[in-house]
Amino acid sequence: TERREIDIELIDRYLKGDIEAFNELMAAHEDRVFAICYRMLQSREEALDATQETFLTVFRKADRYKAQAAFSTWLYRVAVNTCYDHLRRKKRKRADSLPESYDPPDIAAGDAFESIEVRPDIERALNDLSPEFRSAVVLVDMQGMSLDQASDTLDVPTGTMKSRLFRARNQLARSLGNLRADSEHLNGDTGER
Repeated sequence: TERREIDIELIDRYLKGDIEAFNELMAAHEDRVFAICYRMLQSREEALDATQETFLTVFRKADRYKAQAAFSTWLYRVAVNTCYDHLRRKKRKRADSLPESYDPPDIAAGDAFESIEVRPDIERALNDLSPEFRSAVVLVDMQGMSLDQASDTLDVPTGTMKSRLFRARNQLARSLGNLRADSEHLNGDTGER
């Protein structure tokens, strides 16, 4: 795609010493990286730190990017891994969500109504997921990536991504009261013949 070609050119210019090229690259992707970090860490301050750390890592290790995959795939993998590191270091303790006035809007949303923050009950349910399940939901359901893109980003097989997403969605449905424990959806029987 056009974005992929632009990113490859910017990386090439940056590796040749053009710092402005890195600034352009960062400006093109920082909103999406922040959105991923925010959904993974569920804290604005932690997401800002993780976003900054992600770009510092890319700044130092840009020479490791191989143009076989889209730059965004590599970048989002760095972001998710940075969030995993934050979660491991912090051994997160439960905390109440910040008031909505402190939460940033979803910059990836198309209009003002879609950009309303995730409801507190959904935030709590997401927080209850393991980091692997949470990253699957964040990338596919909240960031709109395809299964293939998300599996590339997390460097796992597509089948693993499907399994994580299925299990995460079931856990979320149970947590939110949308799925009975004995539901026929768990075993794939929808009742339709």
